[in-house]
Amino acid sequence: MTASTQHELTLVREFDAPREKIYKAWTDPDLLKKWFVPRPWGVAEATLDVRPGGSNVVVMQDPEGNQYPNRGVYLEIVENEKIVFTDAYTSAWVPAEKPFFTGVILLEDLGNGRTKYTAKALHWRAEDKEAHEKMGFHEGWGKAADQLAELLAKM
Repeated sequence: MTASTQHELTLVREFDAPREKIYKAWTDPDLLKKWFVPRPWGVAEATLDVRPGGSNVVVMQDPEGNQYPNRGVYLEIVENEKIVFTDAYTSAWVPAEKPFFTGVILLEDLGNGRTKYTAKALHWRAEDKEAHEKMGFHEGWGKAADQLAELLAKM
C-alpha cells in the first residue's frame, strides 16, 4: 500500500450513460437530490456553486426528518471529466472545524455511450478512513451509485 492510497477509499463502476449525464447528475441540485444518499435517507436541500472555490451545501435527511448539513467547496472542476470537492473548507477558504475528506469523481469515456465512474474519498488520517469504512462507505456510496444508475436510465 503506497502512502498515497493508505488513506483512500475507492468505488469504481461502469455506467451505460455518457459522462455528460453523470456530470449533470452531480452538478444539478434537482438531480443530485434524487440519488445522492442511500434511501430511505434523502437530500432536503442542495446548493451547488460548481466552480473552483465555489461552495456547496448538501443537507441530508434521515427517515425521521432530522437534517445533517454537509458544507464544502469545490477544488477542481473539469466539465464532464472530473469533480474534486472537500469538506476542509465550509465556504470560500474558511477552514472547517474538523476536515474529514476530499472527494474525487473521475468520469472516463469508454465509447458507445458508456462511462467508467471512479469515486474516491481521500482522508487526512488513517482513523478517518477507518471511520468512513465503518460508517459504510462501500455500501452507502455503492447504493448511491445504484440510485445514480436508475436516474441515468430515465434521463
